Amino acid sequence: MDKIAVLIPCYNEEKTIGKVIADAKAALPEATIYVYNNNSKDRTYEIAKEAGAVVRNEYMQGKGNVIRRMFREIDALVYVMVDGDDTYPMEAAPEMVELVLNHNADMVVGDRLSSTYYQENKRPFHNFGNNLVRGSINKLFGCNIRDIMTGFRAFSYEFVKTFPVLSKGFEIETEMTIHAVYNNMQIDNVVIDYRDRPEGSVSKLNTYADGFKVLKTIARLYRSYKPFGFFSIIAAFLALISIIFFIPILQEFWLTHTVPRFPTLIVCCFVMMAAALSMFAGIILSTLAINNRREFEMQLNMLQRHKEMDLAKKE
Repeated sequence: MDKIAVLIPCYNEEKTIGKVIADAKAALPEATIYVYNNNSKDRTYEIAKEAGAVVRNEYMQGKGNVIRRMFREIDALVYVMVDGDDTYPMEAAPEMVELVLNHNADMVVGDRLSSTYYQENKRPFHNFGNNLVRGSINKLFGCNIRDIMTGFRAFSYEFVKTFPVLSKGFEIETEMTIHAVYNNMQIDNVVIDYRDRPEGSVSKLNTYADGFKVLKTIARLYRSYKPFGFFSIIAAFLALISIIFFIPILQEFWLTHTVPRFPTLIVCCFVMMAAALSMFAGIILSTLAINNRREFEMQLNMLQRHKEMDLAKKE
């Protein structure tokens, strides 16, 4: 088990990967640096190898697939994940490692949005997207995370080994954040100075396609982690539709004591039944979610004992 593992997912980053590795070595000289090459078509693999990193390949395309492979294969007391595009200052890494090792943090977020991101980033829709995602998650999950989409984070062993990676692409950061929030894991923030990509380096993030995937991921995880809230919204929507169409029928019946639009009345009843079923589904799934939380806590306890045994063997 490594003490510190620096994880760098890479796809076509030959212009910057050498500098990122050098910066990581300077900031964390005791760390093992892992570069996972995700089907790069340039010299990313060769440059990373020459720079002294442990280089491995992930052949399934997408950042989520790369991180799944990293988390599965590498054991460490603390993990530092950073993009290979040289937009994050590795000088902040020691503080992030300290928070994990000595202050019980499970995830430390490199917060770009509280410093230079809006000045450095040249893509205005990315700014809007970051604010939308941050606001949605903070509202739906009752938290106060400052930067959801940052690619610079540190993790504890317990976080990495209990995180079920379901996303394939850039929505992985959203999934990480919600997993930590829902399971009451300790999240700390370190404000960092973001810098835009150097000239010639191209972002792989598609503003619109990946943005919609992120929003879809938020909805999916809200349904899984907060089923009562999710299905209550659906129930309220269905009940409102039923009531809106039922009111004119009730008014006509009050005046004429007849129901001239009987098919509409039947539809209103079925829609209200669907609302009730949605509410009961939320209640049942909420109970299951609570049981999953209990099992998660037991899994954390087992991981803690496993880590302590590994450390004892080394000593």
